[in-house]
Amino acid sequence: MRVLTVVGARPQFIKAGPVSEALVVAGIDEVLVHTGQHFDERMSDVFFDELGLPSPKVNLRVHGGNHGEQTGRMMIALEPVVLEHRPDVVLVYGDTNSTLAGALVATKLHIPVAHVEAGLRSHDRTMPEEVNRVVTDHISDLLLAPTELAVANLAAEGIHGSHVVQTGDVMFDAALRAAARIGDRPDPQLGPYLLVTIHRPASTDSPAALGSIVDALARLRADGHRVIWPVHPRTVAKVGEFGLGARLHGIELREPVGFLEMTQLTTHAALVLTDSGGLQKEAYFHGRPCVTLRTTTEWTELVELGWNRLVAPTDSEAIVAAARTAIGSTGASAAPYGDGHAARRIAEAVATLG
Repeated sequence: MRVLTVVGARPQFIKAGPVSEALVVAGIDEVLVHTGQHFDERMSDVFFDELGLPSPKVNLRVHGGNHGEQTGRMMIALEPVVLEHRPDVVLVYGDTNSTLAGALVATKLHIPVAHVEAGLRSHDRTMPEEVNRVVTDHISDLLLAPTELAVANLAAEGIHGSHVVQTGDVMFDAALRAAARIGDRPDPQLGPYLLVTIHRPASTDSPAALGSIVDALARLRADGHRVIWPVHPRTVAKVGEFGLGARLHGIELREPVGFLEMTQLTTHAALVLTDSGGLQKEAYFHGRPCVTLRTTTEWTELVELGWNRLVAPTDSEAIVAAARTAIGSTGASAAPYGDGHAARRIAEAVATLG
């Protein structure tokens, strides 16, 4: 049996690590295709090295452009690759343009699609990720849902049956592996700190939103908190474009970091502030409170459990208030994301399509 896996962004590389290993154990041949959506070496190559992923069989090197243009170019580049390798299944992850491109190409070529992280919903169609995940779910042949809520979301849209499989969350698998690798190594930082990551267009493309976030971080720094911010390349560009550099005095800006270093930073942080979907969960996996700079999230369990707080990125006052409240807090004890063996269940479910 042959599976062609389409990845293109940091969270997908992380999820693909344990799944690719499980596919090998299951005797399934995998062709790994990198769309190139994250093309910066700091956002891409380092993850393949750290996670032990094989080098991609194909790198389409498609990046940049608006959402429609980027997705279209990915489809054009991907179709001949799929035709050449003739897989039994195309496996896609999450909610990026790479996800949608892979699912559409496979469907048009009448090849079964398996979607990891099926059923997630923020119920906010202004987010391109929400459109990507909804469309992908409705054309997939195997829906690999991480949680009970994800299964319920699919059922509410008329998607149910044996092709919907609750697997647990493969990010939990990856987090456990990363924690084991860093072990009990002491935190290389000095003292407690707040960890920040910002990259979404809603946070970075608006001078009002990015300015509000920067002002909130400056106020938290004035409270006496150390603030560490590994800065996404697109965010660096926007900080310069909007003239916000001078307002970042005292905030420690860093180059993007790999998964293992981010795991260590998260594990020892007093608080995580982010607009990332993946880091919301990673904070929870490592017992850290989180403030998410978005008004909606696909991981609503964490809000309900008290581990995560949602705040509009344009509301500086609310960001500061939420951060001050969250520091030192914990949420309810629960295990919504499974037992750390999602990758094995994914491989077993994919094998049924062969």
